[in-house]
Amino acid sequence: MEAAAELRNLHPPSSSSTSTEVIHVFWHEGMLKHYTGNGVFDSGMDPGFLDVLEKHPENSDRIRNMVSILKRGPISPMISWHTGRPALIPELLSFHTQEYINELVEADRKGGKPICAGTFLNPGSWDSALLAAGTTLSAMKYIIDGHGNLSYALVRPPGHHAQPNQADGYCFLNNAGLAVHLALSSGYKKVAVIDIDVHYGNGTAEGFYGSDKVLTISLHMNHGSWGPSHPQNGTVDELGKEKGFGYNLNVPLPNGTGDKGYDYAMRNLVAPAIKKFEPDMMVLVVGQDSSAFDPNGRQCLTMDGYRNIGQTARGLANKHTGGRLLIVQEGGYHVTYSAYCLHALLEGVLKVPVSLLADPIAYYPEDETFSVKVVESIKGYHLNCVPFLREA
Repeated sequence: MEAAAELRNLHPPSSSSTSTEVIHVFWHEGMLKHYTGNGVFDSGMDPGFLDVLEKHPENSDRIRNMVSILKRGPISPMISWHTGRPALIPELLSFHTQEYINELVEADRKGGKPICAGTFLNPGSWDSALLAAGTTLSAMKYIIDGHGNLSYALVRPPGHHAQPNQADGYCFLNNAGLAVHLALSSGYKKVAVIDIDVHYGNGTAEGFYGSDKVLTISLHMNHGSWGPSHPQNGTVDELGKEKGFGYNLNVPLPNGTGDKGYDYAMRNLVAPAIKKFEPDMMVLVVGQDSSAFDPNGRQCLTMDGYRNIGQTARGLANKHTGGRLLIVQEGGYHVTYSAYCLHALLEGVLKVPVSLLADPIAYYPEDETFSVKVVESIKGYHLNCVPFLREA
């Protein structure tokens, strides 16, 4: 009976009424000035034998569609828009080292350079990165100051791969990590971060690896390390260190997990951990690159899957943090479908009782049997190895 009641809290029943809530979206068009170039996928390379070079996956078109679907799509009456602002250099030092920030400032002063594989700091990139960081801080401060419980930082370049002392995976500054530090410095005792981007949120994990005040949970494709800029593997045994041991929970999901598998992981791994941790602030780090049609991922989430994740995250926030929930944008590289999936996720967060948009790509077949076995295996490992999850 108790388990059934908890599921009802996570997925409230539908009704015929429409949502009267709003989500506060923080955005600044200056972030579109980050130019990532053309080439073979994200390499920036022209091999000389292709007539058409594609845009880098992290390009401004993807964000333009996210902005436009929230402004002109059916969810638009439930959106309240706020203008972001650039972060100040001292604000960045809560998460990043001075040496690393100096490196980025110097690279920008000299006109930019490739920072690591697929990650290019070009003219305009640094200003965009500062806007992404500052806009995320503004979205968090809006909650902290009591103006609203639901904020969404619609930002680029993304941030969750950026570690305290290096860039990685299209990311320069860790937007979510900076917001977490702001919450902690403002008097919040415990912050939970749930990252559903298709890639391991390694930078955020690294930044709080020794802290028991921040629970980082990452649901990601089982991709492992991709080189010197991304030394973390995202495996279940990367649990944190010292007093932070057990407060970094990785959920490497099998490729093609899909809607049902993600929902199973959210209910059987994420929800129990949040309940045990008892946070007073929650951050949902979202990437639509977990979708069935993203060029940068191998998972099979559809709009229904994102809607369910939004519902679950909102239910957890309502139950444990007084409803305080910051959403931070990360990946999502299918220019059209990423926007649709964002719309669906926010519908879930806002508890919209009936889907406002039909899925344009529709049904994607899936078999959750294997992913359920993997989630149960991870659950057993966590219960055996993580002290705070074993506590009565």
